[in-house]
Formats: sequence, C-alpha cells, structure tokens
Amino acid sequence: MRALVYEAPHAMPMRDIPVPTIQPDEVLIRVAYSGICGSELSGYVGKNALRKPPLIMGHEFSGWIEAIGSAVTRSDLRVEMEVTANPLLSCGQCAYCLAGRQNLCPDRKLLSASLPGSNAEYVAVRASTLHALPADMPLTTGALVEPAACALRAAKLAQPTPERAALVVGAGPIGLLTIQALKDRGSKTIYAADTNPRRLEMAASLGATPVALDDIRKSVDIAIDAVGVPAVRAGCVAATRSGGRVVWVGLHDANATLDVNDLIRREIESVGSFAYTALDFADALHALAEGRLGLPIAWTLIEPLERGAACFEALIDGASTAKIWLQP
Repeated sequence: MRALVYEAPHAMPMRDIPVPTIQPDEVLIRVAYSGICGSELSGYVGKNALRKPPLIMGHEFSGWIEAIGSAVTRSDLRVEMEVTANPLLSCGQCAYCLAGRQNLCPDRKLLSASLPGSNAEYVAVRASTLHALPADMPLTTGALVEPAACALRAAKLAQPTPERAALVVGAGPIGLLTIQALKDRGSKTIYAADTNPRRLEMAASLGATPVALDDIRKSVDIAIDAVGVPAVRAGCVAATRSGGRVVWVGLHDANATLDVNDLIRREIESVGSFAYTALDFADALHALAEGRLGLPIAWTLIEPLERGAACFEALIDGASTAKIWLQP
C-alpha cells in the first residue's frame, strides 16, 4: 500500500509498504480521509517526544471496513461499513479504565504515535474501538470525531455556566470546536484570541468575540489554551479572574514559565485536558450527527495523500485552513 512515512524532521515522503496484517481482535480499515492534527505538526518538526521516525502519522480518520479479524465477536460489524475509530487504546483493566478515564491509562497507546496511523491506504485498529457512522454523515465529518472529542473534553473540564465568561486562545480546529462545545454547554460570553485574522473571523462567525490576548487582563472566569506555547500559557493566567479556571489543551511546547505564586494567591484552578474518554468520543459522534459541532466546508480542504508533506508545511507556515483531510 501507499503510505506517508515520517522519517525525520520535515521529511515525510510517500513509500510503498506492506498492508497491515490484522490481529484476531482487529479490523482492517480502508481509509477514506485522514485529518492533520496540531500535535502531529509538532512531531513533524521534531518537537514531539511521542513521535519518533519512522512513523505513519494520522489518527483522525474515517473509512470502510475491509477485513474483520477471526476473533472479533461484534455482530454489528460488516465489510464495507462506513466507520471511524477511537485511536486511543487503553488496557481496559486498570483503575483509570474501570473509572471511565481511559485517557489516563498508564498503558495507553495512540495511533500515529506508538502505533501506525491512518496516513495510508489502510490502517489496522482494534475492533472494540470502531463506531459506525450514521447513514447521512459525510465521511469527512466522520474523520472529525477525534478532534471534536478533544474539544468536548476541554469544555467539560472548563465547567462553563451562562454567567461565566470564557476565553479560547487558538482558533485552530480544536479551538473552533471548543467554542461550539462551550456554547453547547451553556456559555453565553466567549472570547477568542489568535494571531491569524482569518481564523479570528471563523471564531467570530461562531459567536465568539475576537480579542488580543495581550489586551485582556483578569477579565474571564475560564481560559482555555488550545495552542501550548509559553506566551499563550502565561497570557491565559493573566486573563483569568481570581478564583477562575485555566484549562490546558495545547501540547506544542513541553516547558513554560508561570508565576505559580500568582496562581496560588489568586486561587486560580489549573486543569489539564488530555485527549478524551471513550464516552467523550461517543458523545462527539452524536454532537456532529446532530449538527451541534462541525466545521463548514468552506473552512476545510481535501488534498491527495501524496501532498501530505506540503500540507504539513503549509499549516506550519500559518495557513488559515481549519482542517485539511488527506485522501489516499
């Protein structure tokens, strides 16, 4: 099969490799669309410790069932069914998994990090992670479930209420979906900050008020960092009122300097939001199906898989496209 293989920073050529051999509990998916995630951009430039070459990236995807493993017992699965899959695999037996917090499983594995991902013609996934797509759902929308689940998780941890003002920093796909998820959970006042004017226009069209991060100080009850760089992290703290909450989503840089004494004295809650639980993933599929979350077609782009490296470079250079899907 053809696959886009990350081999070194800024080097991700097309290669011909064997089609995955599925394990008895796995299903082989013929990929329809594979989205580019911001965490993969940091991996592509060599800043993500989880992504080591050689590696097939891609974990936001949809496609058709091509083959079903011999030990799969799910009677609802059939060849050619349109599906997406939760790419975050957990052990299912630890205390975190049993409590429904699979994203914190110490043995978790992610497609496109510790396992081959979906930037290829085929990808092998555990059958238990599959979700059938509604009959009327476009396959591009099916490939949006994973980032939508991240946004739902962040909005849930933010604990919004109608009277609590919220700020989302970063109007990329996660940020735009998070704005919608906050509104869905009752937020009335939402601000958005981004250095890209086009993306701020997108946020405004969703009902958020564009602001400059440097201009907002102790003004919001909730700040959500969907970028993950030091200046944004410090800016989120500065923007938050005493007694407020900051939710960290962005993973771009590993380190940042924060005034911890300020966090203590102003009793600002600091909450990490990593990926999603199995329930978040299922809820994201329902929210997309019902139109409560989504990205307008005009904000997205479909490109052939062989242009993958060029698309990564364009996004790193600041392209305003909200989501690029690669098509094998």
